[in-house]
Parts: sequence; C-alpha cells; structure tokens
Amino acid sequence: MEEKKFDKNSIIGFGLIFIIIMWMMYNTRQNEAKELAEKAKQEKIDKQLKAKQVAAKEVTAAIVDTTVSDTVKLQKLQGALGSFAYSATLPTAKEGFTTIENDLIKITVANKGGAISEAILKKFEKFKKGSGQLVELIKNNNANLNITLQTSDNRVLNTKDLFFEPTLTKVGANQVLSMKLKTGPNEFLEYQYALQPDKYMLDFDVRSQGLSKALNTAKPANLDWNLKTYRNEKSVTYEDRYAEIYFEHKDGKIDYAGLGAQEDKDLEKATFIAYKQHFFSSILLSSTPIEGASVHSTKLVIDAKKDTVFTKQFKSTLPLAFKNGELDYKMNWYFGPTDYKVLKTYNRNIEKIVPLGWGIFGWINRFIFIPLFGFLGSFLSYGIAIIIFTILIKLAMSPITFKSFLSQAKMKVLRPEITELGEKYKKDAVKKQQETMKLYNKAGVNPMAGCIPALIQLPFMYASFQFFPSAFELRQKSFLWADDLSSFDQILKLPFNIPLYGDHVSLFPILAAIAIFFYMKMTSGDNQMAQPQQEGMPDMTKIMKMMIYISPIMMLIFFNTYGSGLSLYNFMSNLITIGIMLVIKKYFIDSDKIHAQIQENKTKPVKEGKFQKKLREVMEQAEEQKKQGKK
Repeated sequence: MEEKKFDKNSIIGFGLIFIIIMWMMYNTRQNEAKELAEKAKQEKIDKQLKAKQVAAKEVTAAIVDTTVSDTVKLQKLQGALGSFAYSATLPTAKEGFTTIENDLIKITVANKGGAISEAILKKFEKFKKGSGQLVELIKNNNANLNITLQTSDNRVLNTKDLFFEPTLTKVGANQVLSMKLKTGPNEFLEYQYALQPDKYMLDFDVRSQGLSKALNTAKPANLDWNLKTYRNEKSVTYEDRYAEIYFEHKDGKIDYAGLGAQEDKDLEKATFIAYKQHFFSSILLSSTPIEGASVHSTKLVIDAKKDTVFTKQFKSTLPLAFKNGELDYKMNWYFGPTDYKVLKTYNRNIEKIVPLGWGIFGWINRFIFIPLFGFLGSFLSYGIAIIIFTILIKLAMSPITFKSFLSQAKMKVLRPEITELGEKYKKDAVKKQQETMKLYNKAGVNPMAGCIPALIQLPFMYASFQFFPSAFELRQKSFLWADDLSSFDQILKLPFNIPLYGDHVSLFPILAAIAIFFYMKMTSGDNQMAQPQQEGMPDMTKIMKMMIYISPIMMLIFFNTYGSGLSLYNFMSNLITIGIMLVIKKYFIDSDKIHAQIQENKTKPVKEGKFQKKLREVMEQAEEQKKQGKK
C-alpha cells in the first residue's frame, strides 16, 4: 500500500485552519472578558443608583415624617442633605407650582427642582387650525433641568430632587419669580425668572450666595437640560425632518448637531443652545460663554404610524464654573415660534437657527425673499402672496430667460452646419472641435450663453427650497383645497403606503410635475440644438430626453409629503416661465433675422478673445501631439 504524504498545499491548509481556530479562541476570550467588564460596570451603576434611591427615600421620609420632633427631623435631613437640610425644613418644602404669564406665553415653575414644568404658547394651536389644542412645549415631565452639586463633605446632590422656596413679585410691568434653595436664612442657590409683557423670552439668572463653605467649588457644577419634543404639526415625518439642535459657540459661530439617529457634539464657549422643532423652539442663552458644553440628539420617529407623539430627545450638559466660590450666570429662556422676524427682534443671533441656506442662497433669502414675501403677506392672503411673489421673481429673471432662449435660437440656426462638420471630421474629434469653435467665433455665437443664464437662476431656485419650508407665516394658512400651506395638500387618502411616495395623494405636486414636464420639453426637446456626440462621451441628447420624464417623476414623489407652499411656488414658477418663453418666441425671436445676422457676422473680421485664443492653442497642441504620435 502506498504511504500517504502531506504535500505543500496540505501543510499550508492545516496552517491556515490552525490560525483561524486560534483567532476564534482569542476572539471568544476577548468577548467574554468584555462581557464581564460590562457586567461589572452595570453592577457598579446599579449599586450607585440604589444608593441614590435609598438617600432619596430618606430625604422624603424625613420631610413627610410628622411623628418625630423637629430636632430629630433636622438630624435626619442633615444626614441626607448636609447644609441643604435647612431648605427642606421650610413650610414651602412641598409640592407646589407658581405661574407667570403674558399675552403670548404661560410659564409654570415647580417648587421641586425649581424648574419650568409647563410652557404654553397662547397664540398657536397644534396639528391644525381650530383644533382647540394650544402648543405646549413643556408639559407632563417631558423636560428636565438639573444642577449637580458636590458638597464640601463629598455628597452629590441634584437640584431636581430638592424643594425651592418661591417668591413672586412685580417690578414695573415685569413679573419676577425667585426660586431659592437655602442652606440658611441668607445662604442659597437661586433661580430667578423675569417675564416682560409681549415677549417670548424671559430672563433666567442662576446665582448662589454664601455657599462657598457648603459646596466644593473647585470643579464646575453641571447644568443638565433635557427635552423630549412633542409633535405639533400635521405630518410627524415632515416635522421630524426639521427638528434638530442648533447652537452658537466659538465666538459667534452657528452650528447644528445633525439629523441622524444619534448625534453628539462638543461645544467651545457656548452662548446658546436651541432645541428647534421646525416651527417652534426652546432656547437657552447665556451672556457668559460656557466652556466644555455638549449636546446630544436622539431620533424618536422610527415608524411614522406608531411614533406619533414625540419627534426628538434632546440633551445638553453645561458646566457652570464658580467665581470666587459662587455661581453667577445671566441667562435667558426663549419659548416661541421659529419665526425669522420674531427671533431677529431679540438681537441675540438666534434668527440664524432658521435654515435659509449658506452663502449666496442665504443672502437671497434674507435680503430678497423674506422682505418681499413679508410685504406681500401683510395685505394679501398667503396663497395669493405666493403667486404674486413668483410672478415678480420671474419677471425680474425674464431678461436672463430671454438671453438663454436667444442663445438656443442661434444654436438652432447653426445646427445644419454643425452637423455637416460632424460628418466631415467624424474620425478626428480634435479637428471637429476646432472647426466647430471657429464656426462659433465667425458667427458671433457663444455656446455657453445658454448655460450661464440658467446658472444665474439656480441660486434662486435653491433658495426657494430653503425659504418655503422655513416660512413660519405659512403655518396653518389655507389656500384653495390646501388647509395648511406649510404641510402637504392631501386630496386622497390611500389605503396603503407606497415607498418614497406615502399613503396619500397631494395635488400641487402633480400640477408642478406637469408644468416641469412641459417646461423641460420646451427647453430640452427639439427646440434646442442637438450637440454632436463626442467619441468616448455619453450621448447628451439621450440623457436630456430621459430627464424630461425623470424630473417630473422625482417632483411627484419627493414633493408629495412636502409643504404645499413650496409645490405651489414650483408649479407657478414653471407655468410662468413657459408663458414668458412663448411670448419671447412669438414676439421677440425671428429665426430669419437671426440667420441673416449670423451670415453677416461671418463676413466681418473676427476679434479673438483671450479665452477663445487659449482654447484654440490647447486644441492646436493636441492636434500636433496627435501628428507626432502617428510619426
């Protein structure tokens, strides 16, 4: 019998198997070690949590225990709270609420924690007009404000678990609410709220007095602000799309956390943090820049059919540094509409949380769209204002449209000669391009003239995509069949959901899709000169013809869930452009005159521009290199 031997491949195979087995064993051990570490970490957290719960029970028991003497009660509180036991012995150390309000907003502050427990906007209804439900930014414990304090004897206290003493006064026309957490008659941590008439913003001062001995002031006290944002609009998915954290830091730079499932950002010298809910915002501002702040955002709308109550979970941590052993921060709260004009009145840079676009797009929105639309909306219904606004913008753009259409007409006249050159030099792409450029130069036609006007119009189109979804004025304003121009204009509810499209049919996107189809048919169809296909390049004629059908479909799909104000603008924009182009074609464009002018231009001496000269030289060099290569 022949003896079996291991060949080279067998040895390599067994070696690889051995390595794989060793790697699997190592990986398994690493996972086990990781699991043990996580388990130990969780046990530590559970132990700490249990200790805090026990301490909290002791505090509660000490406060509510009426069977023991004040001396014994104070001893129990001293064991749990240290110096802050004094506050718990006051008559106000019990559940209670104080309200301050004006014509715009109602703010309720709780004794326990000293923070805002309710913020109601009196002028706005949620979901739809006539619902009878006011917009409530804070209610039912969806918000939390807490300062973590470390005492001099190494106790950790949370203000949200302690009772503050309320004092409400009037200073002129302002309502001032002082919430004090006391360690003695004249030693305290204070939250002071001051509300002026007809303002959405209130003053919020955080300060301490005489606490340098009671607290460890070597490290900052962390202020944690959490908010689980309630849905306020008809479409939860549309509202969620624009709900995010904005902030100002780095000496005036505005930034945002993002729209992902989980978003985290570290801030440098933060001066405000805004929890933006599309059309309403909760903003905490500080006159003193706060170093080392951080923000976190969690997406709560995963399934739009089930997740219909909340949109985002926002969290912030702001380290408050002690100065000379005390806290002293001048802050503000803003609870109100995300309205560019309203936010700008406070002169605190917070209007920049309205996403109007960067660079030239933002300039167009700030200096053209907002003033013009605001003026029209001051005396017209908002649906009519959109139509007039669109007409004015398109009339202002009509000279550019005319130049673009004139260029297309000139290119159409040259089509036969371009085609002839294409046939003559079909085997020599460089020569064909050279001769084509010579023809353009002699005829006095710029092939880029049709593109440049279109490029000039692009910023206005993009600016509109930023402006209309952010236009607070459109919220709950009706027009024709649309009951809310800031949301979709549903005309039919579908018994099923179509991916990307949705479970309803909106009419304005259909009209906009039809209008853009005919617009592209006019600008990309037979009226334009078909460019000769370059060797190795895609057939642009075919691509443009495909876009005639693709663009309306995209408009139909993506705009179905967008605000109907934007769809109305796009419908009117394309409709007006079609009308302008028809007028230009009928009354201003004469193909025979254009042809005669081109022929006349050919007889005149040609002055070569710098760009044309450079282009010619590049082509001549390419031609020379090609000849040298053949040799």
